[in-house]
Amino acid sequence: MSKKVAFYTLGCKLNFSETSSIGRIFQQAGYETTPFNSAADIYVINTCSVTENADRKCRKVVKEALNHSPNAYIVVVGCYAQLKPREITEIPGVDMVLGAAEKFNIVQHINDLTKQPKAIIYNAPIADTNQFVPAFSIGDRTRTFLKVQDGCDYSCTFCTIPLARGASRSGTITDLVKQAAEIAASGVREIVLTGVNIGDFGIRNGKREDRFFDLIKALDAVEGIDRFRISSIEPNLLSDEIIEYVSQSARFVPHFHIPLQSGSNKVLAMMRRRYRRELYASRIAKIKELMPDCCVGVDVIVGFPGETKEDFLDTYHFLNNLDVSYLHVFTYSERENTIASQMEGAVPGAQRGERSKMLHILSEKKRRAFYQSQLGKAGEVLFEGDVKDGYMQGFSRNYVKVRTPYDPLLVNELVPVRFSEIAPGGDMEVEALPELLPH
Repeated sequence: MSKKVAFYTLGCKLNFSETSSIGRIFQQAGYETTPFNSAADIYVINTCSVTENADRKCRKVVKEALNHSPNAYIVVVGCYAQLKPREITEIPGVDMVLGAAEKFNIVQHINDLTKQPKAIIYNAPIADTNQFVPAFSIGDRTRTFLKVQDGCDYSCTFCTIPLARGASRSGTITDLVKQAAEIAASGVREIVLTGVNIGDFGIRNGKREDRFFDLIKALDAVEGIDRFRISSIEPNLLSDEIIEYVSQSARFVPHFHIPLQSGSNKVLAMMRRRYRRELYASRIAKIKELMPDCCVGVDVIVGFPGETKEDFLDTYHFLNNLDVSYLHVFTYSERENTIASQMEGAVPGAQRGERSKMLHILSEKKRRAFYQSQLGKAGEVLFEGDVKDGYMQGFSRNYVKVRTPYDPLLVNELVPVRFSEIAPGGDMEVEALPELLPH
C-alpha cells in the first residue's frame, strides 16, 4: 500500500500554490494524498511568518495532526520554518523542519518515517535561496493561483518576507505561458497571478530580463482561460501602461489589490515604502477614469510605531475620500529582526485595536457603497461548487461576491446576470439573463 500524505496551509495564496505543487511532488513519488482531517503517514504543514501567533498556530495544527494519527511523521515548511527553525523543533511531535531552499526537495529529505528524539533541520542561509521554483494550485476547478514571482528586494521596516523568502526572482514568460496552457487544459476558467512582489516580475540570476507588462500581454493570448486576475501589486509598480492594458483586455479583469499601508506620508517614510500617498491617489484616479466599475482593494496597517492619533486620522480621511472598494486591515505586531521592532513610539495595544475597528467599519461602508453602485447593472459571474445553507457563490469580473440557490449546472460556468439586490449577509443577489445564456 502507498503511504498517505496530508497537507495544511497557513498564510497567503502563494503558500497555497506552493502546497499544491509539493502535493504533486509527493504524488509523482507514489504517495497518496488524503484530507488533513484523516489518518496519514506524513503531515506537511506550510507556515506563514506574516500573520500573528505563528508559533501558536503551528502548535495547534501539529497537535491536530497527531490526534488523527499519533505516530505520523510531521514536517514543517514555509516562511516560519525559514525564520525560526529551532523554535519549531521545540513543538512536540515535529520530526523535520525544511527552509525555503529545501521545501521543494521534501521527498528526497524523507528517507524513512522513523521518528527521532529530536527534529531534523534542513535550513540553508536565505542568501542561498536563489532559484525560482514554479507552483500553481489545483483542486479548485474554478480558479487557480499561479506563482509568477518569489522573494523581495524591498526593505520595508516592518516586513520579514525578504528574510523568509530571499531576493526577488521569477520564472520565464515562456514557462509561465506553458503552465497557464496546462491549467487551461484541466478545465479551470480563472487564473490569479500571485507572488511576493509580482510587479517586480522579470528578475533572474539577479538581472532584470523581463517586465510584468510583457508577462500579462503573453498570458492574455493563452487560449482556454476566460479570466486572469492580478493579485496584490505595489502602487509604484502599477504603471499607467498596465492599467491601460487591463482596461482594454477581454481576459484581464477590472480588479486590483494595491497595498497602501498608511495614508500618512510621515508613516510611509518610516515604513520605507517606495511611494507617497499622492502617487497612490493618482493610481486610483487613473483606474477609475478608465474603468469606473473596477474593484480596488487596499492593504493598510494600523498602530505602526510612531503613528500618532493625527497620523491615523490622516489615513482614515484619506481612505474615506478615496474611491476604493474594500480594505484589508492589519494590526501592526512586532517582528524580530525588523527595523520597526526597534523603533520608539510603540502604540498601546488598546489604541491599535480601536484604530483597526474604525477601519473595519469603514471597509464595510466602502464595500456596501461599491455593491450599491452595481445594482441594476449586467455582469458575468463564475460560480463555484461550495454550498452553504442551500446557496452557492461566485464572483463577477469586478469581484462582486454573488450568491444564488445551488444548481449543479452552474458550477464552473460563466453566467450572465443582472445585479438585483444586496442580501442581508452582504453578498449580491442576481437575476440570470436568459437571453444571454448559451443554448
